[in-house]
Amino acid sequence: MRGYKVFAGTANPEFAKRVAKHLSLPLSAAEIKRFSDGEISVQVSESVRGKDVFIIQSTCAPANINLMELLILTDALRRSSANSITAVVPYFGYARQDRKAAPRVPITAKLVANMMQTAGIDRVVTIDLHAGQIQGFFDIPVDNLYGSIVFNDYVKAKNLKNPIIASPDIGGVARARSFAKLLGVDMVIVDKRREKANESEVMNIIGDVTGKDVILVDDMIDTAGTIVKAAEVLKKKGATSVMACCTHAVLSGPAYERLAKGELDELVVTDTIPLKEANERIKVLSVAPVFAEVIRRVYHNESVNGLFI
Repeated sequence: MRGYKVFAGTANPEFAKRVAKHLSLPLSAAEIKRFSDGEISVQVSESVRGKDVFIIQSTCAPANINLMELLILTDALRRSSANSITAVVPYFGYARQDRKAAPRVPITAKLVANMMQTAGIDRVVTIDLHAGQIQGFFDIPVDNLYGSIVFNDYVKAKNLKNPIIASPDIGGVARARSFAKLLGVDMVIVDKRREKANESEVMNIIGDVTGKDVILVDDMIDTAGTIVKAAEVLKKKGATSVMACCTHAVLSGPAYERLAKGELDELVVTDTIPLKEANERIKVLSVAPVFAEVIRRVYHNESVNGLFI
């Protein structure tokens, strides 16, 4: 058989090591350096001729550097006669810029898709894209995995007395409904809006949470403002406890401070993005075994969707 190799950028090396361990395969060697002015230099240290190659690289902060690393490593591998190149991008940066939400703004997610294809990527594997339609920005196969596969088992193991799923906004209803169906529980919606410009958000709860253990479900948590405020409102409405399950722990700006001071009892995230600091309220679940199995299935031309049925 032609064989396959797994490379990693510098965005999340520990995650890449966990994936390789589950594949019982060492990470292949590539030297990634910086010139004094910040330019990225890559040299692949072993032959990849005729091999199917997988590059593990989240495009999290610093997004521009990590994205360029992915593109430059792809170019190096393509010019080294790799048979195919699959980008394993656990966190797909710029995904929030997926449409023209205002006049004269870019659709940056589409631009990133174009760059990845131009560099020579043949397939993309990611998890919980911020907007599912980004798959359509590519003219190559895109496997968008579901973080619920790890959250489902964790939540069930907690044996909550009166669990109920909550969507932190109207846009996340489909994701929350899917998770609620998996667990066999009801759901509520946090409806947020601004009454006037420059005034704080007003949050209303669509549904009854009295005496419930609420599980907020989202694809990412950035500054934690919405999640922390939602937890506060849910508890005021009678919720017994509030936890949140968010696949991507972006956690920028005041996020850690807000989590420490807020009403959220627990935040459950995955390891698609490395945490900047430890926090007793944050529980990290690994999706490395999921990505390892997907890599194995892609290489052997087996069904990826079958993993989630």
